[in-house]
Amino acid sequence: MTDPGSIPVTHYRTAKVEDVNVFYREAGPASAPVVLLLHGFPTSSHMFRNLIPLLADRYRVIAPDYPGFGGSDAPDHRTFAYTFAHYADLVDGLLSQLGADRYAMYVMDYGAPVGYRLALKHPERVSALIVQNGNAYEEGLKAFWDPIKAYWREDTPERREALAFLVAPETTKFQYVDGVADVTRIDPDNWLHDQVLLDRPGNKDIQLDLFRDYGTNVPLYPQFQAFFRAHRPPTLIVWGKNDTIFPADGAHPYLRDLPDAELHLLDTGHFALEDKLDVMAPMIRDFLDRNDGGG
Repeated sequence: MTDPGSIPVTHYRTAKVEDVNVFYREAGPASAPVVLLLHGFPTSSHMFRNLIPLLADRYRVIAPDYPGFGGSDAPDHRTFAYTFAHYADLVDGLLSQLGADRYAMYVMDYGAPVGYRLALKHPERVSALIVQNGNAYEEGLKAFWDPIKAYWREDTPERREALAFLVAPETTKFQYVDGVADVTRIDPDNWLHDQVLLDRPGNKDIQLDLFRDYGTNVPLYPQFQAFFRAHRPPTLIVWGKNDTIFPADGAHPYLRDLPDAELHLLDTGHFALEDKLDVMAPMIRDFLDRNDGGG
């Protein structure tokens, strides 16, 4: 029988950063190397709920929710800047409060531009990278992005409303099941949980603001890539190769700038942790252990 004392406890906390309540999950010894988990759209730190206990015996794991997502505040989009630059500042502020001044980063989807912007602010603090379906190369923005790119080029109400399908229930479910061989491994609570939060009053406009602002990340790709080349953090790439949103076309280019990175293309889709946790968790744990948590 497993000793209950050996099972790490996850704490669910909130910190005030810039007058916004930022929710975060935290587990593991306070003095241990930090692993920062940065979530994607349309989910939250909920996507890491199963991974956190598998790392927290040896690592201090911190997984925040961005404003507008999960348990964090969702201020009105007319008075709050829903931008990736702002998110990076807020995560930076949270980490400062928590005394986390060096960390390995797990970046996924939106977590990639948030994390890489954070890396540009404090390159010396990034001890290692775990990249899962998080883009930093234009090769990774394929056909799925065409209507979003059209909105970047032409910021009109019509272009904006054309993206409303991205917050619809069928799209939320699609992100979890597309490219997955055995959908019985995907808990339907995932898309039900996410959709309830997407359907909150005002949240559609928050998400549409973020779709528009994602375009500001693309001009920074050369700076992200320069960070990779200059600092060469130990890097593990674990990528769902069947992802329609961030296909494997965006995974391979990392090796141009991080030739020592470990690349694993997995037979799954966007939210790879949902059906490949049994494969990914040992890889992640082994990577962190070999690199001393990146510390």
